[in-house]
Amino acid sequence: MSTTFTVFKGSPTKKIIESQTTVPALLSNQVLIKNTHSGVCGTDAHYLNADIVLGHEGIGIVQAVGDGVSLVKVGDRVGFGFVKDGCKKCQYCLTGHNWHCIEGVRGFGFSNFDQGSFATYSVWPETRLAIIPDEMLSVNAGPFMCAGQTVFIPFLRQGIKPSDIVGIVGIGGLGHLAIQFAAAWGCTVVVFSSSDNKKQEALKFGATEFYSTSDLKATDVPKKINHLLVTTSAVPDWKLYTDLMAPFGHIYPLTISEGNLEFPYMAMIGKELSIHGSCSSTPEEVKTMLQFVVKHNIKPTIEQFPMTVEGITNAFERLESGKLRYRGVLEA
Repeated sequence: MSTTFTVFKGSPTKKIIESQTTVPALLSNQVLIKNTHSGVCGTDAHYLNADIVLGHEGIGIVQAVGDGVSLVKVGDRVGFGFVKDGCKKCQYCLTGHNWHCIEGVRGFGFSNFDQGSFATYSVWPETRLAIIPDEMLSVNAGPFMCAGQTVFIPFLRQGIKPSDIVGIVGIGGLGHLAIQFAAAWGCTVVVFSSSDNKKQEALKFGATEFYSTSDLKATDVPKKINHLLVTTSAVPDWKLYTDLMAPFGHIYPLTISEGNLEFPYMAMIGKELSIHGSCSSTPEEVKTMLQFVVKHNIKPTIEQFPMTVEGITNAFERLESGKLRYRGVLEA
């Protein structure tokens, strides 16, 4: 049985277009989700001029399942993110790293252009769905499907210890979650921002120390950084931050940029610093993140908009003007 539903797409003029799409009967591994909420991500803004369904931070209720689905059932509340699927047989797919599938990425902006979370329904494979814990409100859950996992994964994979000093560059959609994760992890959290206007919010999120970078010198910061999460969209002053790093420190550029990544060469060599790319997660890692979020009562700061052409347009205007505090959420 086919299903027809409303979707919201980009266009060459960057105007949001409302249209209809129809999907055929579900494949054996597919799930039909009635979307209730979607986060609004900066990556969505990169595709405003493309004829694709937008959105990749979806939350909704399972309405129907294919005959081979066993991980979720009708009525479950689920979330989905950037990656949709993989070949299911290569070494990366078999370990949940579908983003690195040898046949190429299947997900937002790369394929399946008729599916996204800016829609009344979505069809998704069961293996890339996350069960949303009962303790978490749907309106808060969307941002964790992309922004949350982006800043949480370094804590899982890179051996960050509670005794470490973690630096966070930028207090936005990613940064305000990174501060909360680092504080709940037990770390000393040193936050860097381009101005003082977010200082009190940073401290409320769990920052131990706060520094404005407008005229900051390395000698102004007594604690050396073991792990630095860079969440700002602007290119940082890498000379300053390499000076702030402790020997054997780790740097994580977490935002999307098409420019070149240029670091002071001798500082990298002399301090034996490491740079880690990070942009994906496995279903098991997302599950761990959601458990951590519930245990420590971590919540995004959000602005809500209706899932309409006007609501989506307003959300992007707030996002691109830099006025959004701190993550937009669409509500169907």
